[in-house]
Amino acid sequence: MRIYTKNQIEKAIDIPLLITEIERGLIYYSKKQTMIAQSSFLRFEKPPGDVHIKSGAILDDEFYVVKIASGFYDNPKLALPSSNGLMLLFSQKTGELKAILLDEGLLTDLRTALAGAIAAKYLANHPIKKIGIIGTGTQAREQLFNLQFVTACREVLIWGRNPAKAKAFSQDLRFSSFKISLAKEIEEIPQNCDLIVTATSSKNPLLFGDQLRPGTHITAVGADDYEKQELDSSVFDKADLIIVDSLSQCSQYGDLAHVKDIQNKPIMELGAFLEKPKIRHKHLITVVDLTGIAIEDLQVAKAVFSSLKSIYKGDK
Repeated sequence: MRIYTKNQIEKAIDIPLLITEIERGLIYYSKKQTMIAQSSFLRFEKPPGDVHIKSGAILDDEFYVVKIASGFYDNPKLALPSSNGLMLLFSQKTGELKAILLDEGLLTDLRTALAGAIAAKYLANHPIKKIGIIGTGTQAREQLFNLQFVTACREVLIWGRNPAKAKAFSQDLRFSSFKISLAKEIEEIPQNCDLIVTATSSKNPLLFGDQLRPGTHITAVGADDYEKQELDSSVFDKADLIIVDSLSQCSQYGDLAHVKDIQNKPIMELGAFLEKPKIRHKHLITVVDLTGIAIEDLQVAKAVFSSLKSIYKGDK
């Protein structure tokens, strides 16, 4: 059994490889070639935080994964990152623990961002003219950073509740290749952007259907439990195509779970779409609701573990 720290894990990250592996995992999932346990949640109020526990496997694969990830949103006040966690890789043949990835939430943040990048790669209206980011936290930044692997667009408009955080986001040196502007009002995002990413912990809708223009694509990643909601139900009424990472999960939590009645709307899983991609007509409004599934964790953990073993061959 091997233990790897966050610093070691960072050296083993290959973004193009991880995108490919997550795409494969999503296809396996939609083809029902996986086992996924019910996700577990813990929610804390003082200080505000939540913990997610996910586990899963691909049938007849080498490993299964158990992942714990947390977000404690007042941590930045203590000069601490809001995310934390780890991933455990076990042998699917013997149950032996093979690796402990002490990623401190890095891999969860990354796989969520890469799922968003995959959604944009296949469903956004290319060439993208302007990217809109709603949110200023870790995941909002990860979403923008990883979009550079799937689009050449560098025009960005950011909105956040806290203007100081939005300004800090725009001045982050990681985004020096982007041309970032700040929106004073959230309505400026759908008015000006054809790719919109929502990455907040909001419990109330931020985007509404009457704000959306033809050709808009939305990727919503923030509503990952029963209480959070970023998209009003009218967004789904306006959408021409709705994609989810998991039909079962998104019927229980996420933005789509808040919609009481969806009639005559095509809804499909991202993995099913990836298996047989369709041409995206430019006038369509598309929405992808991502709640995060364990197969993404598994695919990222396996790929990183393989790279780590190559890098640290002499370690035991």
